Amino acid sequence: MLETSTRLLRLLGLLQVRGEWAGRELAGRLGVSTRTLRTDVERLRGLGYPVEARPGVAGGYRLGAGGVLPPLLLDDDEAVAVAVGLRSAAAGGIAGIEETSVRALVKLEQVLPSRLRHRVRALAGATVAVGGSEGRVDAEVLTAIAAAVRDREALRFEYDGGSAGGVWGSRADGTDHPREGSEEVEEPQAPRVVEPHRLVAWGRRWYLVGWDRGRQGWRTFRVDRMRLKVPNGPRFTPRELPEEDVAEFVRRSVGTASWQYRARVKVFVSAEYVKNRMPIPIEPEVVDDGACIVEMGSDDPHQLALWLGLLDAEFEVLDAPELAQAVREVGDRYHRAAGKADQGRTAVARP
Repeated sequence: MLETSTRLLRLLGLLQVRGEWAGRELAGRLGVSTRTLRTDVERLRGLGYPVEARPGVAGGYRLGAGGVLPPLLLDDDEAVAVAVGLRSAAAGGIAGIEETSVRALVKLEQVLPSRLRHRVRALAGATVAVGGSEGRVDAEVLTAIAAAVRDREALRFEYDGGSAGGVWGSRADGTDHPREGSEEVEEPQAPRVVEPHRLVAWGRRWYLVGWDRGRQGWRTFRVDRMRLKVPNGPRFTPRELPEEDVAEFVRRSVGTASWQYRARVKVFVSAEYVKNRMPIPIEPEVVDDGACIVEMGSDDPHQLALWLGLLDAEFEVLDAPELAQAVREVGDRYHRAAGKADQGRTAVARP
């Protein structure tokens, strides 16, 4: 039986590396008769692999596409390439598949031999990602958290809640919140024991939703501010979630729910342009193809004025006198800076 299982794995590997095999050639590679080959092909079909056969002199065997995805066989180089690709996707390299990439990465790394894990980490360590680094999370941290979610093991970690202030609800981004969305002042590096439920990729960051044993409530944590401690805590029985839609819970916890200051701004570009420039997901109110209205938030109108400048678009403050004043002050500052530069050029140009 062991010999047959080994031969089936080898047969599957051969079918995956080439589009089509002649029956005699494939049997010769396996060292069996064509009759045994046909029996082995039927066994693979019974396991869910869609092996197609074409009769005749020009016929042969090929691995087709099936209705479900059967297990795949990867050689060492292929496994390393897939793991590195999943790490990149998990870190946000491809929008929309971050969470799926983490789940797949956890499954793959669980069965990777030690020698291949070292190769994956070495290659990842030698790779430099171009782009913003804020909120970036190491793939090993993500997979460790995802494994704890899967195995229902409590996580132990130190958490830096960050400081208040900032644009686009950055206090919420830096602090975990109870379900109601009210703020909770955190001491830096506060030790936590949390029953992890779900990892959520939202905006440009990763968040963990879990039950905080110390505070006896559901919390949302920024993963890039978690420093995991080993070993994990004891296993736990999953609790009833705070609400059915976990992604919505995260959105309310770390998004607009914590803004102390709000303003509506008309931006004279398309809504799609604004959505692509925002650090958090928003839904602008479309006016027409060249204008939209956005509700913005922060703890400080001055910082919100600075961020509006980064949009690189014409805008109009609709109903926020504090923001309008902050925009004027920022504009005056830039105007004075430009005036000094003009005076310097005039002085140099004089004979």
